[in-house]
Amino acid sequence: EEVKRLVEEIKELHDSASSFISSSSQQELTLRQKASAFDSSLRRLHSTLVSDKRLDPKLLEEDLHRARCMLADGDISSFLPSKPQGRFVRMFLGPVNVRALRKDIRLKVKEEYNSYRDKTALLFLFFPAALLILRSYYWDGCLPAFPVQLYEAWLLFLYAGLAMRENILRANGSDIRPWWLYHHYCAMGMALVSLTWEIKGQPNCVQKQRGVHLFLQWAMMQGVAMLLQNRYQRQRLYTRIALGKAKRMDVVWGETAGVDGQLWLLCPILFILQGFEAYVGMQLLRAALTGVVAEWQVMVCGILLVVMAVGNFINTVETLMAKSRVKAKMKKSKSRAELNQQTS
Repeated sequence: EEVKRLVEEIKELHDSASSFISSSSQQELTLRQKASAFDSSLRRLHSTLVSDKRLDPKLLEEDLHRARCMLADGDISSFLPSKPQGRFVRMFLGPVNVRALRKDIRLKVKEEYNSYRDKTALLFLFFPAALLILRSYYWDGCLPAFPVQLYEAWLLFLYAGLAMRENILRANGSDIRPWWLYHHYCAMGMALVSLTWEIKGQPNCVQKQRGVHLFLQWAMMQGVAMLLQNRYQRQRLYTRIALGKAKRMDVVWGETAGVDGQLWLLCPILFILQGFEAYVGMQLLRAALTGVVAEWQVMVCGILLVVMAVGNFINTVETLMAKSRVKAKMKKSKSRAELNQQTS
């Protein structure tokens, strides 16, 4: 009798759960339709402001952007059409939907990504520094193969983790530039190729390992730049989120410096870093073409370093130009407001 009673109660619970899922599915469909309609309306209004010459887009552009941030940051963002997942995620996870329905879970994914960047920035600085110190004081200026290959394997793991996290963040509404995904794909390819690069020792160890030495120096500079970016840019992003000019799922990367003081500090470091990255790539290409180091891995790594340096430079310049245009618009609107106050 007790078993029969439990079976009947489980059936009732099953029917209640089925009814709840059916009703919630209908409500979810209604919310998805309304969210999609609001999103389409915002896009239509924005295109109208841009195309209609009789209207001044500067008057309502900020309000439209704030409305889009409210739509994307609230709970309704779970019902907006999701961005298509990249091939990178599908290659590792298959056709799995990685978009989180709850806002707190999406924010937790973002915080985990920021924590991962903080930890890797420290390792990016100290790992090559330890190799260079040991090279000078314990290894007589000649790096052994195993620790270098261990570092390259860690780089492969690092960039694969960054690429996976950033693809998932993009699927959840984060505004990450596509270039940074391509940059990490190139870095993954370079780390994978360099794992097969034979690290030669004596004789002429200094000449043969010149490219490895330069690459470790560049990695130390990259670690310093990442630490500065993680500290300054995140503070600026929080301010932009509070002003309604950025979404809570947005992240900072690479070239996105903050206020003027940070620009004066970060931009020279970024440009020097990009120039040194291109120099290391050219040195590797030169070593491969002149026959100093004849392995094909040297040429491939050199090409990838030059491509990443050029892409980073173009991305940084585009960001600075966009910032200057925004500042010019703000000054122009401010001067118009002051002129209207004086005339009134």
